Amino acid sequence: MLRATFVLLILLTGCSESSPPETSSAAAVDDAELLDNASMDNEQVQNRGADKDNWWDTLPRPEWGQYEKIDQSEEWFEVYRIDDDIFAIYEPGQFEEVISFLIVGDDFALMFDTGLGIGNIRRVVDQLTDKNVVVLNSHTHYDHIGGNYLFDTIYGTALDYTKQKAMGSPPEDVAFFLQDGWVWKPLPPDFVAAEFQSRPFDIDQYVVEGEQIDIGGRVLEVLFTPGHAPDSICLLDRQNRQLFTGDTFYLAPLYTHLEGSSFAAYAQSAARLAGLADSIDEAITSHNVPVVDSRYMTALGQAFADIEAGNATDVTISDGNREYRFDGFSVIVRDD
Repeated sequence: MLRATFVLLILLTGCSESSPPETSSAAAVDDAELLDNASMDNEQVQNRGADKDNWWDTLPRPEWGQYEKIDQSEEWFEVYRIDDDIFAIYEPGQFEEVISFLIVGDDFALMFDTGLGIGNIRRVVDQLTDKNVVVLNSHTHYDHIGGNYLFDTIYGTALDYTKQKAMGSPPEDVAFFLQDGWVWKPLPPDFVAAEFQSRPFDIDQYVVEGEQIDIGGRVLEVLFTPGHAPDSICLLDRQNRQLFTGDTFYLAPLYTHLEGSSFAAYAQSAARLAGLADSIDEAITSHNVPVVDSRYMTALGQAFADIEAGNATDVTISDGNREYRFDGFSVIVRDD
């Protein structure tokens, strides 16, 4: 489970279930014991991250083994085909373990997030499709917009929060994410750590709640799901019964206590996603593992309802935060 002391450090900009150790020496990846993908087990939360000497010892996560790994030239990334026209672009070398998704339609492709900005994600995308690419971010925390500047067309919300994040952040705001123990893979040869920053980008078109983005053969419906961030969105593919959740849900601690986060808004979004559980077969998530069963949406809604009602009892309090544990994930709330 994340140490609450460490949680406070990563609140401002990113999300991961892993907490970095105090050493940066790369360890050989152990063969992970296969987990039951269907199990909803608290151990998935409790026994990763800060409880490990080296967080990368849990890699490769066994859930990735069921997907076809795609060869490509950029060693910082791993690419997996999770559906005929959906590619998960995974960054396991940094503790966020962020996942961006390339969704290829008949007419054009949509990038749902662009990762950390450590590696050149555009080079990966160009090896996967020759179609025009539109970027749409699940939200504008640094670990999801790092490669935006590499693309020509970017969609986004019209919220002031999004516009401010699109202005970028200087190196001093993100440099500590490269400190010892936070990165275990070699950095790309053309990466300059001193220049690492969230680069500015232009938003070419604003999206609205309920908008349907038809990429050709696949329609993605925009759902505003604030809480984790003011501009958090999900994408719903009703025909293929898939929900892209961004950081509104993943198998790890869910943050409601960041600057700009709102527990009340998150609870409403959780209830909304729970209402979609019977309409989808799977949720496609943006950290750690790419796909989880739709029943997690029901569990998400129930978790927030239990916290609001005072019925959530598996809780720890540290550094001004409460962490409520549920099966496979937890929710961190300010202890006001």
